[in-house]
Amino acid sequence: MSIVEAVDPRSGRVAGSYPAARVEDVDAALAAAVEAAASPAMRDDARRAAALRAAAGGLRARGGDVVAVAGGETGLPEARLRGELERTAVQLELLADHVAAGEHHDAIVDRADPDWRPLPRPDLRRRRVPIGPVAVFGASNFPLAFSTGGGDTGAALAAGCPAIVKGHPSHPGTGTLVAEVLAAAVEEAGLPAGAFAHLLAAELDVAEALVDHPATAAVAFTGSFRAGTALIARANARPTPIPVFAEMGSLNPVVVTHAALAARGDAIAEALAGAVGTFGGQLCTKPGLVFAPAGSTLAADLAAALGARREVLLNANVHRGYGAGVEALAAAEGVERLTPAAASGGDGGANGDGAAGGDAVRDAGFAVAPAVFRTRASALAATPALGEECFGPAVVVLEYEAGDDLHAALGALGGQLAAALYAEPAEHPALAPLVERLTELAGRVIFDGVPTGVSVTLAMHHGGPWPATSAPAHTSVGATAVDRFLRPVVYQDAPDALLPPALQDANPLNLLRRVDGERTREPVVR
Repeated sequence: MSIVEAVDPRSGRVAGSYPAARVEDVDAALAAAVEAAASPAMRDDARRAAALRAAAGGLRARGGDVVAVAGGETGLPEARLRGELERTAVQLELLADHVAAGEHHDAIVDRADPDWRPLPRPDLRRRRVPIGPVAVFGASNFPLAFSTGGGDTGAALAAGCPAIVKGHPSHPGTGTLVAEVLAAAVEEAGLPAGAFAHLLAAELDVAEALVDHPATAAVAFTGSFRAGTALIARANARPTPIPVFAEMGSLNPVVVTHAALAARGDAIAEALAGAVGTFGGQLCTKPGLVFAPAGSTLAADLAAALGARREVLLNANVHRGYGAGVEALAAAEGVERLTPAAASGGDGGANGDGAAGGDAVRDAGFAVAPAVFRTRASALAATPALGEECFGPAVVVLEYEAGDDLHAALGALGGQLAAALYAEPAEHPALAPLVERLTELAGRVIFDGVPTGVSVTLAMHHGGPWPATSAPAHTSVGATAVDRFLRPVVYQDAPDALLPPALQDANPLNLLRRVDGERTREPVVR
């Protein structure tokens, strides 16, 4: 029997082992998912909302066990994990509220109108229906919020789609515990068992089988650009291509004006240092690029704040990738490293993959030194390493001159999850073009704050243009994350008795909907 080993990144030692799924398990999970998708129980909004609430309650009830196991597998501190567990529970409850209110149906009724121009309008009634089983690929850096019981799984279930999760091998024990909670919640709510499955695997064959299986209707993924694009290519190569909703990393640029630095430079440097270094800089919204006025001390201030720290990375692959990223930045022409290189292995590097020299590295764990770099903003367009995400506690300060230098540098960036701007009120009237540029660049624009910290709410958009995500119209956080797994269907001149309940004239579910352009119920304001 194949196993997946959990490794404590603080020591590099094995913390436990768990049975690994096989390709045959994929077939069994998808067969059960197809049966579940056709079940009347799976189409019952109240049952699915109940399952989501039960999952949230179950996570809280078993929070001590989950946090203890996750801490040993990720090296993340208890306070962070408890906060992430609560965030996950809140996300599940928000989705439950969304489903219970019927908002996910997006029901629209346009009654027949013989006077409609240019032609008489037939009776048109639109709602959204689930697309089918969703393969969810968990993330290493969020063992709860973006993994087995995270937002993607919750959104799929909220939509009425069975969720088949490929558990992340970086936290196998955590995923196994959370899967127990989800399975119990599904059973308690009276949903079919095939509504949820957890397949723990480290090998590619299970991942590939999940994408290839003809019953899989979509893929949800959080991870690297390399892995995300590989999933997209495989999904497009199927006889029937399927969508991949991938979040693939981001540099999350932060622009700081001269006036903002003059007014509160110390506070800005402190906030940025926290965002770069906290939790090893292993957040998808970590600011990787900071644009600062030429001649400012911001780069030196960040180096002073971060230079003495040591941060634990999640696993051997992250450790290796961080080392390669830091080496590429240090070797780039015109880029100056302001923090000292750590002693052997401190930046990750060749031994960080746990293969070559693996025993020595595993004994030492996956701790690294933060890295702060400085160069000209104009170098961004000509230096590929500056445009690559360095996942971990690394940041590049790009110093810009007055005039168009900043706008030209921003124009060299691809799509981002988030972008931020620190500026003083007196500057605001002149900054509209800059805000417009940041709006084109990112899915979320933050003012006078860092990009880290994503609120779980109805208005949140956690997404962005390519290459940050593969689907910039959609979010992976918040209630509207459910939209990814629903498709619209219009019924024309349908007899009322044959319409789904959400569209019938009597509207027995009392759902929020639009009738002839007017809301029939006031939406809930959260």
